[in-house]
Amino acid sequence: MVVRPNHLSRRRFLGFSGAGAAAVLLGTGAWTAANAYASPVKGTNPFTLGVASGDPAPDGVVLWTRLAPEPFAADGAGGMPAVPVRVEYEVAHDERFRAVVRRGSAIATPELGHSVHPEISGLAPDHEYFYRFRVGGEISMVGRTRTAPALWSSPRELNFAFASCQAWQDGYYTAYEHMAAEDLDFVVHLGDYLYESGVGTNKRGVTVEDKFKTETFDLARYRLQYALYKAEAPLQAAHARFPWIHTIDDHEVENNWAGDISQADTEPDQDPAVFRQRRAQAFQANYENLPYRHTQMPAGPNVRLHRRLSYGQLAEITMLDTRQYRDDQPCGDGNSATCTERLDPERTLLGPQQREWLIDGFSQSKARWQVLGNQAPMGQTDRDPGAPVDVWLDPWDGYVAERNKVLAAAQDRDVRNLVVITGDRHQNYAWDLKRDYADPGSATVGSEFVGTSITSGGDGADMNTDGTNFLAANPHMKFFNAQRGHVRVNVNRQRWRSDFRVVPYVTKPGAPISTRASYVVEDRRPGVQEA
Repeated sequence: MVVRPNHLSRRRFLGFSGAGAAAVLLGTGAWTAANAYASPVKGTNPFTLGVASGDPAPDGVVLWTRLAPEPFAADGAGGMPAVPVRVEYEVAHDERFRAVVRRGSAIATPELGHSVHPEISGLAPDHEYFYRFRVGGEISMVGRTRTAPALWSSPRELNFAFASCQAWQDGYYTAYEHMAAEDLDFVVHLGDYLYESGVGTNKRGVTVEDKFKTETFDLARYRLQYALYKAEAPLQAAHARFPWIHTIDDHEVENNWAGDISQADTEPDQDPAVFRQRRAQAFQANYENLPYRHTQMPAGPNVRLHRRLSYGQLAEITMLDTRQYRDDQPCGDGNSATCTERLDPERTLLGPQQREWLIDGFSQSKARWQVLGNQAPMGQTDRDPGAPVDVWLDPWDGYVAERNKVLAAAQDRDVRNLVVITGDRHQNYAWDLKRDYADPGSATVGSEFVGTSITSGGDGADMNTDGTNFLAANPHMKFFNAQRGHVRVNVNRQRWRSDFRVVPYVTKPGAPISTRASYVVEDRRPGVQEA
């Protein structure tokens, strides 16, 4: 079949938002013709890419939508004219919008792809809210969001999911259909929301137009790629159901990029000045299509993505950026059993400023659970059970001294419970974080849960050669799985529980979901245990 824009009708929107949305979408409620703004998109659906909310705080969230009546327009403009458009929004206690608590508007400009990111404040902590947008007479699907608990509060529990790696060409987003049915406070996305490669050959078995077959290099092409991804109904449903917390990994720009250094597979490494231009356009498209706050708006090739979000005194989520400030991968990237450059004490993955910010936060946080949102595995991944240690050089294994500094600081500064959540690998792991993997007697100082991909890698398998080798070579690894899915987390005052939720296939739609395994971390006992 040919991929076409996902022009979701109002009737289909009801499936995302519940029966109560009917009154909202079939009538304008408090929005009357008197306060409607004229719109160049009148009579069309400008909300084909859905709605979202993000970065929940105790007093509010950021809302998002992007106007795109023709999301697959070749120029990346989404079928919008090059003029500013006023977008109205409402926030209410109920999905029928009988108890509206905030109304306002934001200007969608062509310079930012006609996206809006209104930041809503003054809301009650730890409360559920509903929101919607309007342009002219067109009303969006209804989104649901939730504020974080008050900073001083001690919540009984936290429920969230984390996900990563959703290559469109590798399969259907069925995991998001199941995620949207969960009872979660938020979703953390750890990167590779988008892949920069063309999608001409794909495991879905669908035919795409030529404009999707090229690699992404400029803003128009990045916008078009986001439109392809975001037109997927399961992804829209999960965004509309929960607030999301985002960071990026490599594929939002280019595979395995490092700082100002291109790692393009299809051409020689680009001049850093040329690559920074590509990075700037990739960052802009990323901002335009996700629910980031203004503090995450890029300035050319630079963006501040590392930040902290609190969930009362139960948990603090520290989002990292392991791409923008790193040194180039050692020994030419890839994997190696002989690369000594990876041990260089001066090598950095985080950059000095982010590393000190992270470590200072260990001392300042009063949270019971210190959670690091991390892109590539922190724990050591020895690829071969024999000697010597053979590791990939792109993740923390290529930056050993800095990993040791961070993990030692967590122990020395008395972090009560350090848990790292990670994406990138397209595999599920539960393993212990060691202060120094070169020392067989080294202390366990934290726990890491690596989550598999939503689609990347295709259908996957419960066990494969990687898993057999990893479990034999890495005594700190307690669990391995290579199916697709996401990780569901429940945290209370006594323990952390990760459920590895997997689907048996993604190359066709409709897969069921199951919990393959569950692992826990007990309060003040670093390391993972089978539930």
